[in-house]
Formats: sequence, structure tokens, C-alpha cells
Amino acid sequence: MSFGVYFHIPYCIQRCTYCDFATYEQTQLLPPDSYTQLVMKEIFLKRKIFLGNSKSRKVDTIYFGGGTPSLFSIENIVLLLNTLSREGFLYGPETEMTMEINPGTVSEEKLNDYLRLGFNRFSIGAQTFNSAHLKRVHREHSIDQTLDTLALFKKYNLNFNFDLLFGLPHQTIEELIYDVNQAVSLGSTHISPYYLTVPEGHPLSKNRPPEDAQIEMFEIIEKELSLSGFHRYEISNYSKPGFESKHNHLYWTDQEYAGFGLSSHSYVKKMATEFPSEPLNQNNKIPWGSRFWNPNNIKIYTQEIQTQTQNPEFQFIYPWQLESKYYEILEENQALTDFCHIFLRLAQGLDLEQLRNKFSEVSFNLATTQLEKLHGEGLLAKTSKGFTLTARGKMISNFVFQRLTF
Repeated sequence: MSFGVYFHIPYCIQRCTYCDFATYEQTQLLPPDSYTQLVMKEIFLKRKIFLGNSKSRKVDTIYFGGGTPSLFSIENIVLLLNTLSREGFLYGPETEMTMEINPGTVSEEKLNDYLRLGFNRFSIGAQTFNSAHLKRVHREHSIDQTLDTLALFKKYNLNFNFDLLFGLPHQTIEELIYDVNQAVSLGSTHISPYYLTVPEGHPLSKNRPPEDAQIEMFEIIEKELSLSGFHRYEISNYSKPGFESKHNHLYWTDQEYAGFGLSSHSYVKKMATEFPSEPLNQNNKIPWGSRFWNPNNIKIYTQEIQTQTQNPEFQFIYPWQLESKYYEILEENQALTDFCHIFLRLAQGLDLEQLRNKFSEVSFNLATTQLEKLHGEGLLAKTSKGFTLTARGKMISNFVFQRLTF
């Protein structure tokens, strides 16, 4: 079983108008050194959740996301990685280590520091090569900074993802084609296209491309990237062969992960009997796994960590010792829903044998009945092992997932 670690670094130069993540402008948050100390304490407190009774555990992927983690000093990155290792989370050259960056926030010197620390994958939040669109969504960087950053990464022949935002107000088909082709020609090995999603009444909800143009945009992205040797291995992700994101793939294949920092989420599948304490659940078991997460408010997050570290009884904590609003033991129907949703995001699709092995016969039959119905409606296609989304199914995947909510 694979295992990943996510660090949330919530610092930004400026908040984008479409952002709904737990992020802050860097002048409106704790000093980075103070935030780093909080996350270090959290790693110490929660290590037993992920290690169980073992002294150590192999980490397959580490991901620094945000926010803009590249605003963090190298010294603070080193402190977090050293704490991770000291508390038994073992990583090495074979570990995929990803750093999210924004154009204009990484010098050649800092890039070399990342490489010395073991980072071997980067994700660049460039979004578009159109200055007017960048200004419209309040992105702070310039096109020149994007070009300089991509040239630097291409110079070192690095593995990097390009975040591409589309469906923007006033955006044309021609502008989108230009963005896609620029991202490819400048060395991206992985491209993540994100359709702009904002609530009705939001300033960015006006002057969007008409519906038929939006549909064409999805089709154009797939066509242009396919012609350039990229394959769509997940609904919103394309890569050249061998450059798929191992960290994100871990989320989509029902693997365990630990999230540290503000608003971060974790998932474990362990039985409660692996721990010396008992959770508050009827059969003293967690057969379908458990999810837990941190507050998305920095003041509350700070109070939670400080309270736990000041309590002499809390040398470490278990998820069921967290407040119920930050923790849940999954029921079978919730686990079944998650399983169907995550695997159908992947091009390889859902494997019926895996579905049968994990769930009861009742749940298996319930899911396969719905899968067959969606197949009959042309939203799913049959594979040698199960089902995958059709082209039409991908376009309305939220509808498909709603039908597979149990």
C-alpha cells in the first residue's frame, strides 16, 4: 500500500478572485517561522495515527501545496522535512517530492536548493499567457515572469506540471489554443487544465464564453494535448507517458495519506485494534476507514495545536480524540461512494474485482446496478475489468458521480 504526505503552506502574494482554498496574503498571517513550528508540533502529535505501533513508515510521495509554498524559506522547508524524518516518516531518492510554485517566486539559487533537498517534481501555477486574463483574476505575476520561470525549469530538464485555467471571461478559442501550445512548447511534462468555477453572481461569472464555446474548449484541450503526446490519465490531468503525478494518483486509488497544516485532510484505513486506545465506535473497528482534517481558520488551528501540546497526557493523539467536527469514521455507503468516484476519475476506470473484494455483496450489487444503468445511458463504457467514463460521461462527470452516491 502506498502512502503520501501533504503539507499545506497557506501564504500568497495576493489572493486570486476565484480561489476558495484556505490561503492568506502573506502579510495577514503568522510569521512563517511561527507557522512552521505549529506544523512541526502537529507532525509530532499525530505520528501514531499513521505509524501505528511501528517506529517508522515509508513515504512514497511528499507534496508541498498552497498557497504559494515557494514563498517559504528553504530553512523552513528543511525544518518540516527533518521533523518528518525524525518522527519516523522515511523518504529518499525514490520518493516523489513535489513543490508548487508561482512564476517569479523562484530564483536559480533557490531551485538548486530544492534539488539538493530531493525535490524532483514541480507544479507551476501560471494559469494563462494572456496578460489581460491574469489581471482579471488578480494573478500577481507577469507573462515575462512565467516565461523566465519556464525557461529556468527547461534549462534543468525538470519534470514539471503547468496549471492551465480556462473558461475565463472574454477568453476566446484562439487564446486557449495559444495557452495550450505554449505550455507544451516550453517543456511541460504534465498539464492540469482547470475550468473556472465560480458561484452565480461572482464578478468572474459575467462575460464567460457561451456554452457551446465552453464545450469546444474541453474538446480542443484534449485534441491539442493528444497531438503533442500527452494522455488524459485522469479527468483533469494530462501527462506524457511516465510523468503522471504519483501523489495525486495515490488519492485516486484509495491509498492512505497524511495532511499537515491549515485545512489539510488525512485518510487512514487501519483497524482500531492496531492502537492501544479505543475509538468511540460500536464494534471497536474502522472497517471502512476514517477521514479527519484541520480547521481552515488560522486562529482555530493555532489554538488546537497549542492546546494539544500543552496537555501532558497528549504525547500523541488518535483521530477519535479530535473533535467530531474534524473527524469521521466512514460507513460502508460512504466508502462505496468514495471508491466509485475516485476510480472513475482515472482513464483506467473502476475494477469490478477490486470493488467485490472490498465491499459486501449487497454493496457490490447496489453499485453494479447503477454502473450498468449509466452504461446503458452512454455515460460509462465497459472495459476488460469494469467501467470507465465515456467522452460524454467526462463532460458531465458531476452528474455521473451524483448517480453513484450511496
